[in-house]
Amino acid sequence: MLGKLPHRSLHQLAKKYGPIMSMRLGSVPAIVVSSPQAAELFLKTHDLLFASRPMLQASLYMSYGNKGVAFSEYGPYWRSVRKLCTLQLLSASKIEYFAPMRREEVGLLVDSLKKAAAAREVVDISLAVGDLIQNMTCRMIFGEAKNSEFDLKPLAKEVLNLAGAFNIADYVPFLGAFDLQNFRGMILNFTYLHTGIDKTYGYKRKLEVISPLLLPRNCMEETIIDGYHIPKNTRIIVNAWAIGRDPNAWSDNAEEFLPERFADTSIDLRGHDFQLLPFGSGRRGCPGMQLGLTITRFVLAQLVHCFNWELPDGVLPNELDMSEIFGLSVPRANHLVAVPKYRLRV
Repeated sequence: MLGKLPHRSLHQLAKKYGPIMSMRLGSVPAIVVSSPQAAELFLKTHDLLFASRPMLQASLYMSYGNKGVAFSEYGPYWRSVRKLCTLQLLSASKIEYFAPMRREEVGLLVDSLKKAAAAREVVDISLAVGDLIQNMTCRMIFGEAKNSEFDLKPLAKEVLNLAGAFNIADYVPFLGAFDLQNFRGMILNFTYLHTGIDKTYGYKRKLEVISPLLLPRNCMEETIIDGYHIPKNTRIIVNAWAIGRDPNAWSDNAEEFLPERFADTSIDLRGHDFQLLPFGSGRRGCPGMQLGLTITRFVLAQLVHCFNWELPDGVLPNELDMSEIFGLSVPRANHLVAVPKYRLRV
């Protein structure tokens, strides 16, 4: 009934039943939150009650029994891991330390796009930016951009796919033993894209910082409730996709691309304003937010400043394919391609 794009289906249901809905997903009771005001109740006002995570099969395997900062239960262990990430791995000083590396890698991307512009070639922007993120991530973690024995980008993609995939065992637990979707097999294959890391880099190499790609910037924040008025083990789904399209949250049409709507407002996307929640909010907000923002803004600024862009084959802007697929971050269904035109005079 939810279809291939559950975030859209839940959005339509919220229009009919309201911003806080109760439903059952298999045998699991769930509450779906679809407005900024309701999200603030769960992620700020009563944040402490909703700070844990569900015990998903994917997280049990991929984070060694929910030991990672993204999926571990709220408590002393999680607080210590979060503190380690915030102070030692993703601090402002660490981010600034890698600024020369970011400039170098983005410079290489600009040079390659400049050559494509001279030849009037169509550029796969999604692929180019993906390679850029992989190179920067590998240099931050391993000290080198690429290794012939290990490719980080497919690993990161697999993490997002597995973590965001619908697994029937999470909602109808007794079916887990049958592994109807071969989900366990896919996860075990993933634990091997780790054997490759160990083989290539060993166990003695010191890691300098965590990649933002391996940290969740969730479209859906899910938590287990330990409150008094809602039964324990109820799944909370904060539908950030629907929240961003709440007509009551914006003076202009929420479905239109209107960057000027932010010109005279203090609203930002750091989780304090609940109209926008790309990094989550509250205690379980993404610890890699500042690194993600720093990289995204720098790369986007260079692409816009150095180039004018045209769609290929006479495609008009209103004809651009903006369809998405469901997952942890709701990515584009198809890559973005365009023709760059170098605009600087030097």
